[in-house]
Amino acid sequence: MNMMSDPNASRKSWLGLLAKSAASDVARHWAALNRVPEYTVLRSPEIGGVMVRGRAGAVGAAFNLGEMTVTRASVRLADGTVGHGYVQGRDKDHALHAALVDALMQTGAAETIEAAVLTPLRDAMTARKTGRAAKAAATKVDFYTMVRGED
Repeated sequence: MNMMSDPNASRKSWLGLLAKSAASDVARHWAALNRVPEYTVLRSPEIGGVMVRGRAGAVGAAFNLGEMTVTRASVRLADGTVGHGYVQGRDKDHALHAALVDALMQTGAAETIEAAVLTPLRDAMTARKTGRAAKAAATKVDFYTMVRGED
């Protein structure tokens, strides 16, 4: 979907980044921020499962690929802003940190949170992708056909 036509594109982006980042990275950057806002837990972190769906070749009818474990949490800041965290795996702290970051990104603290938490997570994710791509490229085999001049 075009980010210009989706009013929630920015929020989807940071929630996706928080969900895909390693729990240890999120915890480290959250701790370095040294800023715990006053909040109320609306939904304590809970572990559950979701069905993962796929499409063969990215086309055709969707099929159920299997289940994935997720953890979710919701918080409300003192000013009433609600944040949600929904992360892969069974890490309750990761879900709570994601919910707090989501809530703070909807307030005047967004610029600070972006610089202290989201930008380092985005940089780490880019580095991991680049590293995987380089590793895959090193194993690439080029097959070619030589013309031998025979009929």
